[in-house]
Amino acid sequence: MSTPSKARRPDALTLEVVELVGDVVARFYADYDEAAGEHALTGAQARLLSLLSVEPLPMRKLAQRLKCEPSNVTGIVDRLEARGLAERRPDPADRRVKLAAATDEGRRVAQDLREGLRFAREPLACLSDEERRTLRDLLGRIVRSDTL
Repeated sequence: MSTPSKARRPDALTLEVVELVGDVVARFYADYDEAAGEHALTGAQARLLSLLSVEPLPMRKLAQRLKCEPSNVTGIVDRLEARGLAERRPDPADRRVKLAAATDEGRRVAQDLREGLRFAREPLACLSDEERRTLRDLLGRIVRSDTL
């Protein structure tokens, strides 16, 4: 019978990378919240609108992506809908399911939010095109390998 292998502890370099990723995430969210405020949106409203600007999604999937309860998503969509930034529509594949979708105005605001992020204009802009492509590719590998 084999003994269970002890989980290998991360090395110092890995821990340093994890800390830096955490710092990047914190800075991104702070910037996103600030950009959202300039549009009289909360950070959660802005993040949901950003997701909807890519594709319409059912509430359940929005809740999973935002890591919150579906009832919270319903309230956020209600507020975006009241401002004309989102709408609910039937899912063409299953008319029992409602999709939330960004309106034209919602997609415009989502684009303004992305363009308004200082994070994208300052630290990332100082990297060369090749460095940004390398960073994109490495981050993509990390995201695609996530099995959680």
